[in-house]
Amino acid sequence: MTEQLQPAPKGNTPLFRAPLQAACRDLYQGFLHTTQNSLALIGTVLAVALIVFGARPDLRDNAEQRLLGWLMERQETLASADSDAMAFPAELTAIERVTATEPHALPKAQANVAFWLSRKYRVAPEPLSALVAEAFEIGQRVQLDPTLILAVMAVESRFNPFAQSPVGAQGLMQVMTRVHTDKYEDFGGQLAAFDPVSNLRVGVRVLQDCIKRAGSIEGGLRLYVGAVTTDGSWYIDKVMAEHARIRSVALGKPVSPQAQQVRTVQAVQPAVPKTVPAPRDELEAEVTTPVARPAEALSHS
Repeated sequence: MTEQLQPAPKGNTPLFRAPLQAACRDLYQGFLHTTQNSLALIGTVLAVALIVFGARPDLRDNAEQRLLGWLMERQETLASADSDAMAFPAELTAIERVTATEPHALPKAQANVAFWLSRKYRVAPEPLSALVAEAFEIGQRVQLDPTLILAVMAVESRFNPFAQSPVGAQGLMQVMTRVHTDKYEDFGGQLAAFDPVSNLRVGVRVLQDCIKRAGSIEGGLRLYVGAVTTDGSWYIDKVMAEHARIRSVALGKPVSPQAQQVRTVQAVQPAVPKTVPAPRDELEAEVTTPVARPAEALSHS
């Protein structure tokens, strides 16, 4: 009679359990032996060190001096780190106050303008990108060409948000802060004149009012600069020439930052026959002095 083979039971069987237990036992015993030997070696080293230091006071003094010096140096390092942390506390939310935008995140026309202005006026492209984007956005809302806004900004302050003229015009758009105090109330007060975006928005409001009063862009520019004793043609020509260059850049046309274009603009009112010093071209003057307004023109920007 043939004997039938029974299938092997599933799971761990005594055939596999015994070697596993033996391996674990050997590993545990090896760990104990290693630990005991290490402790014995450490104890031996400490005993020898105590004997040596007891027999050699000079070595003990030297070791104490080294240990004391290390502890003092460590304490000074920690104290210096604490002092720096108190004087310059980390402020991870500071990035929220920065007026800057990545140029590549802008539409192509705006990015072209930002990079072009950055090269010409030697200003970082990131803050210029934020101003370009704001100019295009607010220009669309108020039906005003954003490239004209940027041209006024370029001529007035060369994109210096902290510029101030001798008669008190301040910021990017050189707004007369003390005259337009009410316009800064929505931005928290007069100090907002040095916030680039706030100054831009107030300056656009002033420029828009001037253009409405004069009935033309050229006439509005004349009122904006406060040309009372002159016809303001030099300022109008300068702004409109820069406006034409920036507009060409926005349209994708190649314009060198060093290019010079002359545009003769007919002023709204006849020119007064007075001798007016011819201003130097902005490409010849490297200074960032804002446009000086007549002292009597305090009712304008």
